[in-house]
Amino acid sequence: MKNFILGLAVLSSVVMNAQTQIIAHRGFWQTQPTTTENSLKSLENAQKLKLYGSEFDVRMTKDGVLVINHDEHHGKMEISETDFKELETLKLSNGENFPTLKEYLKQGKKDKSVKLIVEIKPDKTKEKEDELTAKTIKMINEMKLESQCEFISFSLNICKEIKKLAPTFKVQYLRGELSPEQVKAEGLDGLDYHYSVFLKNPTWIAEAKNLGLVTNVWTVNDEEVFKQLSEMGVDFVTTNIPDVLSKK
Repeated sequence: MKNFILGLAVLSSVVMNAQTQIIAHRGFWQTQPTTTENSLKSLENAQKLKLYGSEFDVRMTKDGVLVINHDEHHGKMEISETDFKELETLKLSNGENFPTLKEYLKQGKKDKSVKLIVEIKPDKTKEKEDELTAKTIKMINEMKLESQCEFISFSLNICKEIKKLAPTFKVQYLRGELSPEQVKAEGLDGLDYHYSVFLKNPTWIAEAKNLGLVTNVWTVNDEEVFKQLSEMGVDFVTTNIPDVLSKK
């Protein structure tokens, strides 16, 4: 009887550990009232939901300041070709100041239970990508946030540079053209692909698990798609509706 109960406990633990976890895409910004993606408020909102993590995008200004923004432009200003002093004159649509990575990490540090999913955006040259990556890692190390941060990028160069500079950091590749075997061969920790990639390659989730790789999908805003991917065994789902999917 004791063995039976122990078996049930182990099985329950496995099921719980296998449950798909939720990551807020650029924070939780589709709130009432709505806020702005990649804002400090969106990160704070995600922290209140007690999700696995909150994702955000890191870019570098012309004068080397690390900032949080998804697009290449802030208003009409190209971030990589504009100094921060000029960029900060334009506030976000919710009235916040244009956020720096340092400010974002300070907010993230307020709740260590929520992972900070750091997307380092591709830059124009390998040299710029390497500088951006090195500065990002240096800041995270200085703020002692190594254990709270995980990394993603569409740039294979950036992914490999992170592993070169910080081999213990968890790094997942975003673009979607590499198979699990190829991702493993590149020395990375996982695949974070658009959900359509996994639906077209339904064996990749199982293959990734067999190789010890993490699987994540973006950006899932449909409950049926979420259910399908969860049944396929995906580890994480990145979404604009974390409040809805976290209750599933």
